[in-house]
Amino acid sequence: MNNEIEINANRFAQVRNARNTETAEDYTEMIADLIKQTGEARAVDLAKHFGVTSPTVNSTIRRLVKEELVESKPYRSIFLTEKGKLLADYCKNRHQIVFNFLIKIGVNIDIAKNDAEGLEHHVSTETLKVFEKYINK
Repeated sequence: MNNEIEINANRFAQVRNARNTETAEDYTEMIADLIKQTGEARAVDLAKHFGVTSPTVNSTIRRLVKEELVESKPYRSIFLTEKGKLLADYCKNRHQIVFNFLIKIGVNIDIAKNDAEGLEHHVSTETLKVFEKYINK
């Protein structure tokens, strides 16, 4: 019984950890996308994409600077550090695998887009490998 309790506790800890990193993952991925699309990532664009206020974006960017994922100076664009680029690439790949898996099993494209946004943060590496194997069949 104690082993089962410990297993459940570990599962919930993994979910909490995923929630804590979700914002950093989403922001680095979006910053990379904006830079690729427009040549720059601005706080105003991030606020628009995420549907949040500029102060919320600024607070998150300050946190990402402390975590050494982005570089930002007042009135300048936001740039990813090497660490931020690695995280963005990893997240983009994971997102694409989850999305492609959902499409492959017959999920409607709009629903797959929405679901991939949440699932990508909570799926294990082992599950991703199974998804990828299924996609490539």
